[in-house]
Amino acid sequence: MKTLRGLLLGSGAVILSAVAAQAADLPLKAKAVEYVKVCSLYGTGFYYIPGTDTCIKLGGYLRAETAMWTNSNYGGAYSGVAGADNRLSNRYQTRARQDVNIDTRTATEYGVVRTYFDAVFSWTSGSAAGTGSGTGATSYTGDAISGGIVGVYYAFIQFAGFTMGKAVSTFDAPWTNYPGNNFDGLVGGSGSNNGVNQLTYTADLGQGITAAVSLEDQTQFFTTNIWNTSGITASGVLGGNYGSSAFGGTVAPDIIGMVRVDQAWGLFQASFAAHDNHAAYYGAAETSGHPSDKWGWAAQLALSIKNIPTGPGDIINLQAVYTDGASRYNFQSLANTTYAMYGGTNVAGAYQSIGFAGVGDAVFGAGTGLSTVQTWGMRGAFTHNWDPRWNSALYGAYAQVRYGQTGSSLICAGIAATAMLTAGSTCNPDFNLGQIGVITRWTPVKGLTFSADVTYSHLDQKYSGAVIAPAVASTAKPAAIYQLKDQDTVSMLLRAQRNW
Repeated sequence: MKTLRGLLLGSGAVILSAVAAQAADLPLKAKAVEYVKVCSLYGTGFYYIPGTDTCIKLGGYLRAETAMWTNSNYGGAYSGVAGADNRLSNRYQTRARQDVNIDTRTATEYGVVRTYFDAVFSWTSGSAAGTGSGTGATSYTGDAISGGIVGVYYAFIQFAGFTMGKAVSTFDAPWTNYPGNNFDGLVGGSGSNNGVNQLTYTADLGQGITAAVSLEDQTQFFTTNIWNTSGITASGVLGGNYGSSAFGGTVAPDIIGMVRVDQAWGLFQASFAAHDNHAAYYGAAETSGHPSDKWGWAAQLALSIKNIPTGPGDIINLQAVYTDGASRYNFQSLANTTYAMYGGTNVAGAYQSIGFAGVGDAVFGAGTGLSTVQTWGMRGAFTHNWDPRWNSALYGAYAQVRYGQTGSSLICAGIAATAMLTAGSTCNPDFNLGQIGVITRWTPVKGLTFSADVTYSHLDQKYSGAVIAPAVASTAKPAAIYQLKDQDTVSMLLRAQRNW
């Protein structure tokens, strides 16, 4: 027993000696470990960057989608090989996209300093290009192994009421192009959902009322076309181009003002924009002269109504816009500004029918001043929640384009010079575009949504009679007589999206 006790005491002494030796080698005070802490100042999802008083939030989404009866994700079959409606037209197109955004905020004596960055990595299947003649000239574009693209949507700083950098336009309604839809090409209002470079000051007047004034880059999203009608060609007109493109350099940014009331019942917003039309020369040399600048403008009203009797979370979004020399505020950044749509015909001697149209800010001819283009439009949607996992939206849009007496005369004189209209045909570049659609979404688990969106579009062009058209190699359309006729198209988008 004495022997066992001695062994235990001796072993304990050895262990204590080893522990004491290791303790002697340790620093006197262990360095504190910095943990990531939740930042509750700016809502959920924010964390303090360790060692700083700056909060950061990471977000984004991953999206997979297929568009049908269109050559773009996601617009209508309005022009090019899509509008040709033949064997060169894609019957479907696919896209995969990852979005990543970074939001940082720091409280200072001047208020919150915020930076925001949003970028997308996209892969989109290509479209057919070439003559379609069977000679090997036709190819697909965009499907190479490295065919993906990177896009920067937003990159801005907010400080003391100022927004500096690439952000959604102050003119836009809060839903930009999407009152209830996924369809990108909806007309009837402004939409810069990919961001536009700007310098904006926003004043918070209290009670949910804000007012802002902004200087914004006009070239990215707010310019359609300035046409010199002296350059009209038959092939150009068939593509919706009423002359040669005649932009001068940039002189002034667009000047925008906005007032918004945002309260529990919904939202009301009034926006105004001034847009400088600065054309190039009448001819190839500066000695040919040029038209003087002419300012255009746009005005928009937007209304959102919440808490409607049809169900919890249901909402109505509406807006209307008028433009004079600033057509992009109606035909937003992702909408077409040229249309060339083909269809069938029952006219004897005609090969097919065609509807063509173009949207411009202004037109001019040799020695004339700028004639601005007037448009008006509206769009809206009603979204109904069937239950917490299912909702549907019915949406629509309408836009009119009017060239006025001077603009129409310049365009029609150029078209007459090409001798493309048959005897008895009438020339009128004005047109209307109507769109209506329905979308249904299913969210089986939080953050994951599947949707199906169908859109019908009607081009109401104002020409009548027939046109003697030259061959269009890019769409394999032969030289022939085509009936001038309104056109229709239907598109569909299937999408799966995981937000995080």
